[in-house]
Amino acid sequence: MGGTGRITVSKSRDFFLREGEKFFYLADTCWSAFTNATYEEWDYYLEYRRMQGFNALQINILPQHDRSLMENSPEPFEALPDGGWDFSRRSEKYFDRAEKMVEAAVDKGFVPALVLLWCNYVRGTWGSKINPSRIIPIEKLEEYVSYIVERFGKYNPIFIISGDTDFETDESIEYYKNALNIVKNRSPDSLTTMHIMGGFWNLPETFIKSPEYDFYMYQSGHLKEHQHLSYELAQRFYNMPVKRPIVNGEPCYEGHSHGNKYGRFNSFDVRKAIWQSLLSGAKAGTAYGSHGVWPWHRRGCKFGGEPFSGAPYEWSVALKFPGAFDAAFAKQLFEKNDLFDIEPANSKLLNETAEIRVSESKEKIVVYTPYNWDVKLKIDGASYEWEGIVLGSTKFFKPNVKTFEDYSVIEMSEFNNDILIIGTRS
Repeated sequence: MGGTGRITVSKSRDFFLREGEKFFYLADTCWSAFTNATYEEWDYYLEYRRMQGFNALQINILPQHDRSLMENSPEPFEALPDGGWDFSRRSEKYFDRAEKMVEAAVDKGFVPALVLLWCNYVRGTWGSKINPSRIIPIEKLEEYVSYIVERFGKYNPIFIISGDTDFETDESIEYYKNALNIVKNRSPDSLTTMHIMGGFWNLPETFIKSPEYDFYMYQSGHLKEHQHLSYELAQRFYNMPVKRPIVNGEPCYEGHSHGNKYGRFNSFDVRKAIWQSLLSGAKAGTAYGSHGVWPWHRRGCKFGGEPFSGAPYEWSVALKFPGAFDAAFAKQLFEKNDLFDIEPANSKLLNETAEIRVSESKEKIVVYTPYNWDVKLKIDGASYEWEGIVLGSTKFFKPNVKTFEDYSVIEMSEFNNDILIIGTRS
């Protein structure tokens, strides 16, 4: 077995390290891989994402409730006549298959980020209404979580304790609190986080204060009218009373519909969500998703999420959407320019819009503008060396910057694209 090296949190508690080196978390979302992907498909998928520069994979350990349905899909527990599961009779075949897939991913350098309890498996959540007969009984929780940690802990995973939850009841909080404790007791070196509902940020205090909770992961989601959440939620978590690394774990999926309105998200929407997140406090990394890979869809298969998500593309088509390269390019730029010490700085922006995002460190200032226009900043622009990057086409250019008495203007360029601008103190 190969290995990826253990992921840790930096001393500043705002980014990750792998074997002591700065690590930008770039995860592809393939929630349904354990149930839907063949070994041959999985090997091709891993090679393709490795080639692009991804270094983590977000996978649901148990079957994703809204995946594309396939005949004879494997199940983790023995089925009961009512469609539920007998949680006393685990399918070793299912978990053997899952472990083989994790081992293959780790051998290619990926960090597995594994979801333990999507909300439909937890009592007291909105998802518990989907299939109540498959809710894990609280008395079976320790056995299940302990088994997962023992089976997968040797692969240095990140354990995502929850899936799509908003902790709406005390009962659901108790499930997740217990699961978090079990993980840290049995695998104290594994990083932990929570995957939460789109738009949610008001975490229960018991988690905010928990020393067992390692980093914040939020979901800016899949509604066109809510895309401001990419930067607004980053700011919410940046201002939490306990500092932790922050990741946008579910920005808009490329090819996904806007709640079945306005068409589908494209690569520009993906870039915008990613860069607005990174420059607003969520600088530890980002996830990416494409509508077809996350449910691992094959043509002709039934997909129950179509009323909200739209019809998915075949997984092999969605795998090659261009936004994945844009996400990987964000990682490349972040690492090349060593932006791990940037902090949100929109107070320097004079434009009357929150869509432009600004971040700075002692040596650099970084600006993302989704639309090409003059950017006015309360800085001395003459004290920086400037570089512009045309996102989507990856062209580099030298922006024209004019300095006035108490502000500077980065003038509109000739490109009809979203643009990243980096100033380095001269």
